Amino acid sequence: MPTARVWSWAVGAVILMWLFRSSLLVGAQDGITHPAEVRALRAIRRTLVDNNKNLSNWNRGDPCTSNWTGVLCFNSTQDDGYLHVRELQLLNMNLSGSLSSELGLLSRIQILNFMWNDISGSIPKEIGNITSLELLLLNGNHLTGPLPEEIGYLPNLDRIQIDQNNISGSIPRSFANLNKTKHFHMNNNSISGQIPPELARLPYLVHFLLDNNNLSGRLPPELSRMPNLTILQLDNNNFEGTTIPDSYGNMSKLLKLSLRNCNLQGPIPDLSRIRQLGYLDLSSNRLNGTIPTNQLSQNITTIDLSNNELTGSIPVNFSGLPILQELSLANNSLNGSIPSSLWQNKTLNATESLIVDLENNMLTDILGSTNLPPNVTLWLKGNPVCSNNNLSLPQLCASRSDNVVRSQSATNSTAACQPQSCPFPFEYSPTSNLSCFCAAPLLVGYRLKSPGFSDFLPYISRFEEYLTNGLELDFNQLYIDSFEWKKGPRLKMYLKLYPVYNASSNTGNLFNKNEVQRIRRMFTGWHIPDSDIFGPYELLNFTLLDIYRDVFVTTSKSGISTGALIGIVLGGIAVAVTLSAVVTLLILRVRLRNYRVVSKRRQTSKSPIKIDGVKSFTYTELGMATNNFNSSAQVGQGGYGKVYRGTLPDGLVVAIKRAQEGSLQGEREFLTEIQLLSRLHHRNLVSLIGYCDEEGEQMLVYEFMSNGTLRDNLSAKSKEPMSFAMRLKIALGSAKGILYLHTEADPPIFHRDIKASNILLDPKFTAKVADFGLSRLAPVPDVEGAVPAHVSTVVKGTPGYLDPEYFLTHKLTDKSDVYSLGVVFLELLTGMQPISHGKNIVREVNVAYQSGMVFSVIDGRMGSYPSECVEKFLTLALKCCQEETDSRPSMVDVVREVENIWVMMPESNMGVSKSIDTVDEKMTPPPPSSSSSSMVKNPYVSSDVSGSDLVSGVIPSITPR
Repeated sequence: MPTARVWSWAVGAVILMWLFRSSLLVGAQDGITHPAEVRALRAIRRTLVDNNKNLSNWNRGDPCTSNWTGVLCFNSTQDDGYLHVRELQLLNMNLSGSLSSELGLLSRIQILNFMWNDISGSIPKEIGNITSLELLLLNGNHLTGPLPEEIGYLPNLDRIQIDQNNISGSIPRSFANLNKTKHFHMNNNSISGQIPPELARLPYLVHFLLDNNNLSGRLPPELSRMPNLTILQLDNNNFEGTTIPDSYGNMSKLLKLSLRNCNLQGPIPDLSRIRQLGYLDLSSNRLNGTIPTNQLSQNITTIDLSNNELTGSIPVNFSGLPILQELSLANNSLNGSIPSSLWQNKTLNATESLIVDLENNMLTDILGSTNLPPNVTLWLKGNPVCSNNNLSLPQLCASRSDNVVRSQSATNSTAACQPQSCPFPFEYSPTSNLSCFCAAPLLVGYRLKSPGFSDFLPYISRFEEYLTNGLELDFNQLYIDSFEWKKGPRLKMYLKLYPVYNASSNTGNLFNKNEVQRIRRMFTGWHIPDSDIFGPYELLNFTLLDIYRDVFVTTSKSGISTGALIGIVLGGIAVAVTLSAVVTLLILRVRLRNYRVVSKRRQTSKSPIKIDGVKSFTYTELGMATNNFNSSAQVGQGGYGKVYRGTLPDGLVVAIKRAQEGSLQGEREFLTEIQLLSRLHHRNLVSLIGYCDEEGEQMLVYEFMSNGTLRDNLSAKSKEPMSFAMRLKIALGSAKGILYLHTEADPPIFHRDIKASNILLDPKFTAKVADFGLSRLAPVPDVEGAVPAHVSTVVKGTPGYLDPEYFLTHKLTDKSDVYSLGVVFLELLTGMQPISHGKNIVREVNVAYQSGMVFSVIDGRMGSYPSECVEKFLTLALKCCQEETDSRPSMVDVVREVENIWVMMPESNMGVSKSIDTVDEKMTPPPPSSSSSSMVKNPYVSSDVSGSDLVSGVIPSITPR
C-alpha cells in the first residue's frame, strides 16, 4: 500500500537522522569554540551597527564550525580542547557603532582587522590584554580619544595601524616596550605632545609614520638610535623652533626622510652618510643657510627643499644623480648660475622623466646649454634669468603651478590581443599576450602609503615583479587597471588579478576556492615582504564578482577534531545497514520527482505576479509576436538573456527581453524594473509596455527604439556620425530623465547603472534612460524628519562608470548617478569607451585638459563645432567626474548648465530644433512611441559587462549584502 510505503520510508529516515546525529555528538566537545570567546563575539556584535547585514550569521551555530563572517579559527583544538579565534577580519564592511571592551576576551587572537569602516568611540584598553595579538588594524574609521597605555605591553605586536581616525592625546611612553613592533602607522589623526624619546629603544621599528597630527616640542635626536628605521615621516606637525638634529645623518638604513611643513629652522644637516637615502622632503619649513655640498646617495629619486630660506648657490653634487626624478628648490633665496649639468648629463628612456623647479629664487643665468633633453622639465619663473632677452627658451619661465600634471596611467600593453566579447561576468584578460582569453579577475584596491619616488612610470615593471613574487603568482597575472597620486603623497591603485590560462586544455577562466583564500590571506595578513622603494602598503578593498560567491563556498578553517572524526566513522558504520536499506527507495523517488518537475515546467509554475497599471502578457501572446521566438526575430543578447523584436496584434512593434534560465539579473531585478517603470512617466525614460511571468518565463516588453543605444551610435561602426548639436540634445535629454528620477519620482530613485548602452534613442534621436534593474529608492526621512545622505548597498554597476567613492565606501548617493552621467558626457565628446586597452576615459581627458590639449581628444567624426560650447560642456563633464562627491554638481545644476550651453549654440551649428523644455517644467507622460518596421541597432543589449556584484572585505565567508 502507498501509505505503508510512505510510513516505512519516514520511519527509516527518522532512524537514519537519529543515528547520524548521535555519531556527530561523539567528541563534539572537542570541536566547538571556547564559550568565553563565543560570549565575547556576541558582545562585539551588539556594539556594532551592521547596516548591510554582513554579520547576520553571527546568531547561528558555533562561530568556528559555522563559519561566522570574518571569524577565522585555528586548524585544530588547542591544549584545552576548544577551538579559538585566530583572526577577526571585518575589513570594509560598512560597520558603525563602537568597539566592545569584550575584544579583550579573544585571548588567542592574532589579527584584529576593522579597517575602512565607520566605527566611532574610543579604542578599548582591554585590547592590551591580548598578549597573542600581532596585527592591530583600526585605520580608516572615526575613532576618538587617546591611545590606551595598555597597548604598549603587547609582547607580540608587529603592526599598529590607527591612521585616518580622530585619535587625540599623546603617544604613551609605554609604547617603548613594543620590542617586536615594526610598523607604527599613526598618521592623519590629532595626536599631540612630544614624540617620546624612549621610542628610540625599539629594536625592530622600520616604518614610523606620524604625519598630519598635532605633534609639538623638540624633534628627538634619540630617534637616530633606531637600528632598523627605514622611513621617518613626520610631515605637517609643529616642531616650532626645532632644528633637524645632526644625529639624523647617522641613520644608516634610512630610505625616506620626510619632514615637510614642520616649522623647523636652522641648517640642513649633512645626510651624505645615509648611503641608501632615496627620498628627501624638507620643504615648507624655515630652514636657512646653504645647501650641504657633500655627495648624496646615488639612490635618491626626490629632493624637495622648496619654500625655505636657503641661500647660496646650487650645489654641483645635485648633478649626476642617476635616478633623480624631481629636484625642487623653489621659493628660496638661491643665487648665482644654474648649472646645465643638472639635466645635460641625464640619459632618460621613454618612461623616465626629470623635473627641476627653481622658481622664485635669485638665479641670474644658465651655465652651459639651455637645450633640454626629452622628458626634462625646467621651471624658472620669478628669477632674474627670466628677464634676459637672450634666453633661447622663454617657455622655461612659465609657472609650474599652471602646468602640473601628475603622471598616471594604466600600464599593461595589450597590443598582441584584440578586444573580444566575453560572456558575463567574464572579461577580456589583457595580461596574456600569447593566448587571449576571457577570465573573471579578483579586484583589489591597493595604496602605497609612503613610496620612495615621485614618478611611478619607471617603476611599474619592478612593482609588478615585486607584487607577483610576493603573492606567489606569475608575472602576467597582474594588471594595473589604474593608478593615481593622492595627498601624502600616496599612490592609490586598482589592480586586477587573473587566473593562469592553460592553453593545452583551454581552462583557467576562474581562480579556485583555495587560491582566492590564499591570495586574500597574503594581503590581509601582510605576508607580502616589505620593499625598500615601494614602502608600506594598505589594502583598501578585496572585491569578488558574483561568480566567486558560487565557487568560493565557505569552509571552516577550524577543521574537525580527532574525536569528532572517530565518532563520525563509528556512527557511519552503525548506520551503513540502515542507509543501504533506504537508498534504493530514495533514488527512485528523486528520479520520479525530477521527471515530474521537468515535464511540468511548461504547464505549471509559481503564482504569477500582478502589477497594477502594467499589462500582463501570456507566454502564448509573446510567442506569437516573435514567431515563437524565432532566431530571425532575435536582435541581441546580453547577461540577462536574449532580446527579440516583436509585433503585437494591434501592430505595435516592441522589444522583448527574455531572461534565460538562471539569468544573472535574477528575479529581484525583474521585479524592480517592473515596479519602478510602472509608476515612472517621463519623455526621457523608456516606457514599459508590459511583462510576462508565467510558465517559468520572465520577460519585459518595452516601447521600440529604432535608433538603438547611444553606445552603438558613438561607435566607429555607426554609418552616420552625430553632430555636436545632436550629442548635446542627447545629453540634455538624458540629464532630464535622471533629474526626474532624483527629484520628481515619489520616492526619488538612484538609477545606479547610467551608461551609454542604457540610453536609448527614438526615431528623432530623443534620449530615453533605460534598464532600472539595479535602481534603488533614495533614502526617506527618519522619525525626526532628517533625510540620510546615502543608501548603504553592495556595489553594483558597470566598470568605467562606477563612482569611485561609492566603490570604496558602498554609500550610494544621487552624486553617484552624476558621476556616471559625466562619463557618458565624455563619451559623447570623444567617442571613446570608458575603459579601452587599459585606458580610462576620465583620466585621459583630464590629462589632455590640464595640458591644454583638450581638443585633441574630441571625436573627429563630430564635424565642425563651436569650440566655446564644446569646452564648457567638457568642463561640466569633468566636474561631474570629480572623485570627491561634494565637488560634483547636483543634477539640477547639470541640467541648467547643459541648457545654458544649448542656448549659446549658434544657429549655423544646430541642425536640430533649438527649442527646449526648461528644467523647472514638469513633463507629462509621453504616449507610446509609434511602431517602426526595422531595428537599426540593438536597443537593450550591449557587450558591456554590467551588474557585477562587488563584495568587499568579507572573510572568510562571502555573503551577499
